[in-house]
Amino acid sequence: MGAVVTILVLVQLVSAVALIGLVMSQTTKSEGLTGTIGGKMTSSFRGKPGMDEKLADITKWCAIVFFVLSAVVYYVKSRVSM
Repeated sequence: MGAVVTILVLVQLVSAVALIGLVMSQTTKSEGLTGTIGGKMTSSFRGKPGMDEKLADITKWCAIVFFVLSAVVYYVKSRVSM
């Protein structure tokens, strides 16, 4: 059972690092003064217009995986220590 916990913790660690990278790579909604003056038009020049939405969707699913893995690791560790 110790190997299962180790594998789950490693997968949780990978998902945490991926989640941090995804959140850091997103653009902010109001990028300071540029977002106030230019609005959405200035942010569309960074790449494809749908890229922000795809990145937000991937981030959402990565966060769900991280949360579920955290709950599973807690449950498995509490069962192993009994």
